[in-house]
Amino acid sequence: MSAPIRIVGLPVLSDNYVWLMHDPASDETIVIDPAVAEPVLDETKARGWRITAIWNTHWHPDHTGGNQAIRDATGCTIIAPAAEAERIPTADRLVGEGDSVAIGDHVATVMEVPAHTAGHIAYHLAGDGVIFVGDTLFAMGCGRLFEGTAEQMFANMQRLAQLPDATQVYCAHEYTQSNGRFALVAEPENLAIKQRMIDVNTRRAAGEATIPTTIGLERETNPFLRAASAEQLAERRNAKDSFTG
Repeated sequence: MSAPIRIVGLPVLSDNYVWLMHDPASDETIVIDPAVAEPVLDETKARGWRITAIWNTHWHPDHTGGNQAIRDATGCTIIAPAAEAERIPTADRLVGEGDSVAIGDHVATVMEVPAHTAGHIAYHLAGDGVIFVGDTLFAMGCGRLFEGTAEQMFANMQRLAQLPDATQVYCAHEYTQSNGRFALVAEPENLAIKQRMIDVNTRRAAGEATIPTTIGLERETNPFLRAASAEQLAERRNAKDSFTG
């Protein structure tokens, strides 16, 4: 049986997370969505971890900005969505729906989840109960529809909702508190959201992360994952885009 992977979150910029995934058995380390390079290189050096690959979920600079410098320093392989090849010129390997990538004996399946960007992907390690979703699914939120449609995002939400409840969801931003404030307005009778916000506010007051979340928790408290239709998701997304609460 494979040794458990270790996942460490690095808070960078104003609210990004760069995820480091380490497999002790193979001594491989994957960097997911490196906004910047220096904190990643410093952290892995301090831990004695060897970076072997970068996994990008989409092209935005706050997810790819550290690609070149990390590869220059480590010789790692950069894996990125095939549909965004022109916007991620550092990519060494391009992947799409159903492709597999691995860290040691731990295999991730690529899921295409377009809407935030046209070629956005997620990496699902079913055997480990882990998924890296970039800016598609957030704790109590979803990504803005910059390059896609509400119909696409609704399909993404429906697909993600079918994963096991215990699946650990690693998104790329600490948006939980603001998302939760909107969720309270979108579903004012949802007691699970009210209860969750007590924990979220306590964690944030202590400077603690609210990520990872789980599919089960999002099924109970995420107004986008819980939307009954693409039309309802669109209404909620439009309302969230202008929400100031």
